[in-house]
Amino acid sequence: MRICGRIAVVAIMAAVLAFCTEAEAAARKEHTVGVGAVRRVPYSKAGDPAGAAAGEDALKIRALLVDGAVKEWTTGDAHDVTDRSFVVRRVMRLNDALPGEKPAPSDKQGHWVWQRGPWLLVDRVTGHFVALKLPDYDPGVSQVSWFRDYGAYCGVTASGKSLYAVVAQVAARKAVLAKKLAAFDPENHPDPPCGAAEWQREPLRITFHPVGKDGVSFDIVPGSAVLVEDSGDEPETSAPAVEVKPN
Repeated sequence: MRICGRIAVVAIMAAVLAFCTEAEAAARKEHTVGVGAVRRVPYSKAGDPAGAAAGEDALKIRALLVDGAVKEWTTGDAHDVTDRSFVVRRVMRLNDALPGEKPAPSDKQGHWVWQRGPWLLVDRVTGHFVALKLPDYDPGVSQVSWFRDYGAYCGVTASGKSLYAVVAQVAARKAVLAKKLAAFDPENHPDPPCGAAEWQREPLRITFHPVGKDGVSFDIVPGSAVLVEDSGDEPETSAPAVEVKPN
């Protein structure tokens, strides 16, 4: 009986070990993550007053695919942050029908519009993705220029009255750089109010180009990447920026 009992215990332990091994292997399974082929969808200033450029009547979108399944829709180019993580801008399809409004007979799908949304941080290994909370980011104003894990753009304060030069670092609590460029009029401003920001590697420098003004450059104090992949650690606040005289 004792021998049988020992055999039973060994068998149970072997079964538990096999189960744990299989579970661990499943947890380590890498996912297939990527973006699909480009397709064009109708797009207008009326459909997306915050984001459509003048004369833009179509938007190029691509599916964000995880293990072959469509998880989100994206637009524009993706930027590799690390060898396993990238950022890409989300695009959303919104129901634009008013309460009680019936779709036209020719519109079988109802009244839907496409709008540009926030930036997503995507992990190729786990298949997880999250929306980035970029400080003072405005979908209609902010054109993000990425370098390493930094995103530079012109932002608008919560009051909507000031245009700021902003450099954000992925997963950091605060902006690396936040400097006022000019006053901002939400009802009457250039479209877009800023040209694309330009990066320089050595020294690490960013130049902003507000419309109608001279370019303004800032040196960025290099800091360690704060993105911790597949970890629950709290992000750290990066070092401040040092201003350089305007160009």
